[in-house]
Amino acid sequence: MRLRNKPWAKEMINDNLDLISIQPENMQGKWQARFEKKQPLFLELGSGKGAFITELARQNPQNNYIAMEVQEGAIALILKKQVENKLPNLQLLLANGSELSDLFAEGEIKGLYLNFSDPWPKTRHVKRRLTYKSFLKQYKYVLEDEGNIEFKTDNQGLFEYSLVSMNNFGMKFEELSLDLHNDESLNESNIQTEYEEKFSKKGFRINYLKASF
Repeated sequence: MRLRNKPWAKEMINDNLDLISIQPENMQGKWQARFEKKQPLFLELGSGKGAFITELARQNPQNNYIAMEVQEGAIALILKKQVENKLPNLQLLLANGSELSDLFAEGEIKGLYLNFSDPWPKTRHVKRRLTYKSFLKQYKYVLEDEGNIEFKTDNQGLFEYSLVSMNNFGMKFEELSLDLHNDESLNESNIQTEYEEKFSKKGFRINYLKASF
């Protein structure tokens, strides 16, 4: 999802550096210090406009959350929500997720969310998919031993690829659905992203899995 440039984004970011990190290279193992109190830490990689992670943090004050985005325009929209809400258990991170091990210490994260990631459908772009083995290796490093990944997509091809990629990496599947919104056992606690709400209304099936290493 590409957003138009937000002329006000840089100023808002620079005025709220207590809520957002833009120079995270020396933060490995120190992320808890940015929160009101130390609690289990979860990361959403690619947070879009922030509806999912903001609501997740609101519903779960017993956990800490980081919304990570590479697009300045997107993270600024999340920051706008957070300036209004001031959720003490939510921090924002403007950074590229290609090298998570440079941003987080080993075992620092309890859970990771991948919501509607770019499918990169062309074969020559397979290494860019967020469920490619090089990314899975990084997730395994930053996640604690009992940590897990939750993954949602409307793209059937990406979901099938991800199942194979995770299986080949030796991951264990704890939950799985090919039609999340019609799965009563899972949909009851599901928090939708903006993209998810829009496309599910058009009849797109939402694929979901929860897996651990």
